[in-house]
Amino acid sequence: MQLHIVKMFSLFVFVVYVCLDVFLVAQAVTVDCGKNSMSVRWTDAYSQVDPSLLRLGSCSPTQVSVKPQGSEAVFYAEFGACDIRRMVTINELVFETEITSRTTSYPVSCKYKRPEDWMPPRYDPVLFHIHGQGELSFRMALMKDDFSGVATTTTFSLGSTIPIAASFDQKTHQPLILLLDECVASTTPELGPDSNIYPLITNKGCLVDSKKTNSMFLPRNQMSEIRLSLQAFKFAIGEQVYLHCSLLAWDPRDLDGSKKVCHYDRKSSRWVLLDDPSQGSLCSCCDTNCQGRKKREITAGSSTSVLGPLVIEN
Repeated sequence: MQLHIVKMFSLFVFVVYVCLDVFLVAQAVTVDCGKNSMSVRWTDAYSQVDPSLLRLGSCSPTQVSVKPQGSEAVFYAEFGACDIRRMVTINELVFETEITSRTTSYPVSCKYKRPEDWMPPRYDPVLFHIHGQGELSFRMALMKDDFSGVATTTTFSLGSTIPIAASFDQKTHQPLILLLDECVASTTPELGPDSNIYPLITNKGCLVDSKKTNSMFLPRNQMSEIRLSLQAFKFAIGEQVYLHCSLLAWDPRDLDGSKKVCHYDRKSSRWVLLDDPSQGSLCSCCDTNCQGRKKREITAGSSTSVLGPLVIEN
C-alpha cells in the first residue's frame, strides 16, 4: 500500500513538472537591451492571451500578431518611459519593469556594468523638464505660495507649505488630463533597493500624505496642469531631499480606480476625487488596493520626473 502511494505521488510530481515545462515552452519573453532602450518580444505558442492586452510597464505593444501557430507582441521602449524603473547598485545600473496581462506578470530587465566614473545626474533644484513617452513634454516646478512663478528658495521649515506644479504641453493632442500616479521623497536622486523613502502619492493617484498632514491637491486651472500643496513633512530633516514622481497624460473621459487624483479630507473623514466629486467612489480603494478596469488602455504620454534637491528644516 505504501509503495502504491509513493508511485502515485511520484506520478503526480512528474505531471506537475511536465505541465510547468509545457507552460514555460508555450510562453516566452526575449529582451534585447540597447544603449538607451529595450526591445521585448513576447510569444505564446497556444494563443492563450490576447497580445493587444499586454503591457510593458504602462505601454502598449508597438506590434502584435495572432496566427494559428501562436500569438506575438513586440515592445520598444526608451529608458525613462513606460514606467521603467532605474535601480543603481554598487556594480550595476539596472532598468526593470514587467510585462503584465490579466493573469500573468513577467519580469523584464536590462543590466549594465556601472561605469567607474558614473555620477548621479544633476537636477535643477527648482525646475525639471523631461520628454516623456508619446512625444509630450512634461514639466515640474517648485512654486511660490500663490503659484505666480517659480520658487525663489528650496529650503522649507517643517510644517510649511511646499507648492508644486506639474504640467505637459498639450500640442495637437486630443484634450488630455494630467495625473500624478506616484510620488515619493528620497535622500538620493536615484532610487535604489536601499533608498530611504517617504511615500507621498501611492496606490495609483492617492495622496496618502494627506491622511496625516494638510497636504492636498488644489483646483485645476486647466486639465494639462496639476497643483499640489504639500505640507513640509518630517523626513530627512536638514538633508537634501528629492521628489520622484510618475506623471501620466490620460483621456479625461476614462477615469477609473487606477487613473484618478484623490486626497483625503480630514474634516469629512473621506477621500475626495479632485476632478469630479460625484465620482468619489473611485477613491474608495485608496485604503486598500486600487485596480483599473480590465480592458485595452492607450497611454497618451508618461514620464518619471525628479525634483530637487530641497531641504526641510526644523
